[in-house]
Amino acid sequence: MDLLLPAFGLFTISLLIFIIVFLILKKFAWKPILSVLKEREDSITDSIATAERVKEEMAQMKAEHEHVLAEAKAERSMILKEAKEAKDKIISEAKATAQAEAKKIIQDASVAIENQKMAALTDVKNQVGNLVIEVAEKVLRKELSDKQNQEAYIKQLATEIKMN
Repeated sequence: MDLLLPAFGLFTISLLIFIIVFLILKKFAWKPILSVLKEREDSITDSIATAERVKEEMAQMKAEHEHVLAEAKAERSMILKEAKEAKDKIISEAKATAQAEAKKIIQDASVAIENQKMAALTDVKNQVGNLVIEVAEKVLRKELSDKQNQEAYIKQLATEIKMN
């Protein structure tokens, strides 16, 4: 059992060595160790604060990104709406122009048809007049073939002309 119990001298020397090492460490190593620990604590605190700040900035940037994205979508929608309105306007203008041109072409065609109709009627009237004159001439020649009928007809015409 003696081996298990420490000897008083050994205990005293160990205690004295411990106190000397403790005092040397306190004098030379304690302050640098505490300053290093303090620096590490400050560094960790700064890192946590920086991380929080970066997290807030990221949240702000995300909000700005969403806002810019919403603005871009609204602008895209507005541009598409304007393009559709311009397309509809161009189509309606083209339809109106085409209808006006078609109406003008129809009107010009109607005028041309009317002119051709009048020319054809005039031509028909002229031909009918010529035919009537030819027929009348042939009828008169046949009826006035004898001289006595001819003189009687001339006298009748002369008296009718004098009356008018």
